[in-house]
Amino acid sequence: MTWVALLLADPSASLRLLALRDLLHRPDDDVEVQELKKLQDEDPLILKLVALQSKDGSWREGEGGGAILGKTRLTAQALMSLGYLGLGPEHSAVQRGAEFIFAQQQNDGSWPLNAHGTLFDGTVLSEIKYHMIPLQTALPLLGLAWAGYATDSRAEQAYDWLVEEQLPQGGWPSGKHREKYIFAAGYRRLAHSEFGCRTNTTAAVGALALHPKRRTSHAAQRGLDLLLAHEHRQMHTLGFEVARIVGAERHRGGFTYFKRYDVAQMLDLSWRIGASLQDERVADNVKFVKELQGPHGLWEYQRYPEVSRWVTFDLLRSLSHLDGETDWLSMEPRTPFQPYPKKPRRF
Repeated sequence: MTWVALLLADPSASLRLLALRDLLHRPDDDVEVQELKKLQDEDPLILKLVALQSKDGSWREGEGGGAILGKTRLTAQALMSLGYLGLGPEHSAVQRGAEFIFAQQQNDGSWPLNAHGTLFDGTVLSEIKYHMIPLQTALPLLGLAWAGYATDSRAEQAYDWLVEEQLPQGGWPSGKHREKYIFAAGYRRLAHSEFGCRTNTTAAVGALALHPKRRTSHAAQRGLDLLLAHEHRQMHTLGFEVARIVGAERHRGGFTYFKRYDVAQMLDLSWRIGASLQDERVADNVKFVKELQGPHGLWEYQRYPEVSRWVTFDLLRSLSHLDGETDWLSMEPRTPFQPYPKKPRRF
């Protein structure tokens, strides 16, 4: 038995649809594709998400809302999942969720940093350390882009705001206190960047990667280049982002949201943005992944084996899109990355 039979036997109509469309390249007018689209409304993953939506279009329950963005973040997380499962603006739940997010947008294209005048630990906004965090716009954009709204004029304005906040080196910072950048903690420090934050950069690059034109922009490529310089490959984090987006892993954290370095996520970003296998870091990621593939063509997600087929689908899609030659050009040297480098002794 191969991965084809295993994926097409999955109880999720959404996974079977994505496998037919993205891996076996069945056209939209294919009889099986059309049948699975009709069955999606009965998919337990979708039913569970839609049942939690409020009348105003927001999501009232879920993990990871917190003070930063509040219900806007919960709604964005739901749209990430629905979009990944294959739903778009034609679905009423997606449409209402997107309109709720757009309704919270500020005049400059960004979203408010928080929902209730406090951030993370209850600190009053006037006393807060951070006055700008790229996540405040990158996370809503991720939800909107996955749901098919990347080219909406309101989303375009948000993309412009996000690109304006990019650092000269190419990444995105932890944030600003008034007009001064704040250093990132070591565990999420971006390689080869003084103020760069891996969490904020991953969110921003992820949003850009889902835009049909901006995905190959200089902003997206420089951000990805710095993320690839991290070079931290761990078996237990492979597929974490997919597991989270389909509901197995929890949506936790503010600055720790993208704390885990997921090679599967980096491969997904690589093919969308146009990184080439000629880049040794991308080639090493592919080698690392292929060495972990099981005898039946599946990658096992050990914490939640039930999402192994989803992780397999995601990795197979990335591997099928990665090219040996593109116009990708890396500007980053291969240097060992240390989250907390040792300071040289004075004596």
